[in-house]
Amino acid sequence: MTLPSAGPAAEQWDAAVAAIRALGGAAPIQLICHVSPDGDALGSMLGFALGLRRLGHTRVRATFPGEFSIPTPYSAMPGLDLLVPEADAYPEPDLVLVFDVAAESRLGGLAALVAAAPVSVVLDHHASNTGFGTIRLVDPRAAATSVLAEQLIERLGVPLDTEIAECFYVALATDTGSFKFDATTVAVHELAARLIATGLRPGDISRRIFDTRPFGAMKLAGEVLGRAVLEPAAAGGRGLVWTYATLADLARHDQPPYVLDTLIDPVRSVAEADVTVLVKQVSEGEWAVSLRSKGAVDVSRLAISQGGGGHRLAAGFTGYGEPGDVVDTVRRLLDDYLN
Repeated sequence: MTLPSAGPAAEQWDAAVAAIRALGGAAPIQLICHVSPDGDALGSMLGFALGLRRLGHTRVRATFPGEFSIPTPYSAMPGLDLLVPEADAYPEPDLVLVFDVAAESRLGGLAALVAAAPVSVVLDHHASNTGFGTIRLVDPRAAATSVLAEQLIERLGVPLDTEIAECFYVALATDTGSFKFDATTVAVHELAARLIATGLRPGDISRRIFDTRPFGAMKLAGEVLGRAVLEPAAAGGRGLVWTYATLADLARHDQPPYVLDTLIDPVRSVAEADVTVLVKQVSEGEWAVSLRSKGAVDVSRLAISQGGGGHRLAAGFTGYGEPGDVVDTVRRLLDDYLN
């Protein structure tokens, strides 16, 4: 299914509003985001869950597939009381809302709830979105899924309060790289201003999200950055820089996997490379591959060709073998793409 490049049509917005308004206050509503949730996934989902509670819905649950662990930077977000493990999701919800998910494969076993629910609403901003769900609020131009969540909250007549606003602000700040990525537009700053106007302290939030890490995570980062490899001639002479992290690295420093998520940012700052690759071990022979570009390469094309997805300048896929094998695959894809 081809998604509209101009964002959701008015009919989709109207259908989403009607689906929510048609439910009684005691109807079970299940919110879902992707496995290993980031700030946008959690912030969009929890902010919207709080909005549903403000509307008078008493049976609202939020969850994500896989291990039920909240990354420390997000452990103080409002709405965490609505979050439950995957096993405690409503088995037969009247409505399912999905946040920041480009493909059903990112939902694990929870994809069955989407298929079985009478109505499912998908809010997402990935250009690689596969078009699943009965109502699709998908806008690849949006800087974060929280942009769409805030627009739907507004259409439902829910006023922003500090709790909802904090969730959306965390989501927006996370997916714009603290407002420094190309997706940061006038509209993004206007939304941030509305959120801050509710009484937020953006400095406190930014310190918690971006500048608070365990000592072990800092030591781990030093090792991973120290093994980075620069290949100036790769990517058609535009340059490639890559590094990797193993489960043994995590165990040695007693750190959870999420601490690796931000490591791609210092790697991508290398001046001599347009393309950045961070290879993170998931299990024996399986790796989560994060791709970044400064603009010369559409890395989402590479990721989609390997069963992944993402955005033009930020994408990912699952690779297999050894780190060198994964990077060999990326080099080959870059050659095919650029030549």
